[in-house]
Amino acid sequence: MPDVTSYWPFVFILLAGWLVTDMWRWLGVLVGNRLSEGSSLLILVRSVATALVAAVIAQLIMYPSGALAETPAALRLSAFLAGFLAYLATGKRMLVGIITAEAILVSGLLFLD
Repeated sequence: MPDVTSYWPFVFILLAGWLVTDMWRWLGVLVGNRLSEGSSLLILVRSVATALVAAVIAQLIMYPSGALAETPAALRLSAFLAGFLAYLATGKRMLVGIITAEAILVSGLLFLD
């Protein structure tokens, strides 16, 4: 029988991560309901959130880790550009852009092997 005490760090991480994240989500819902769509605060929050997502995507493309680090930079950049162009060409349909980028990345990896 496995030692139950060895699981406590994982339970703690799970609960602490969930509680902290969930608390901020609920606070966002409560505060967000009181803001108008065009308020300066909401525009600032959207801008910061968009910049953070863009920074994470740029880091994944330019300085990847794990298995993605083994792929050529040109392939990662090509997949990103193709996905972004497909997103724009289809009226900003995110799923089309994601699938296009993944298809380019996977087919490029299969072609390189």
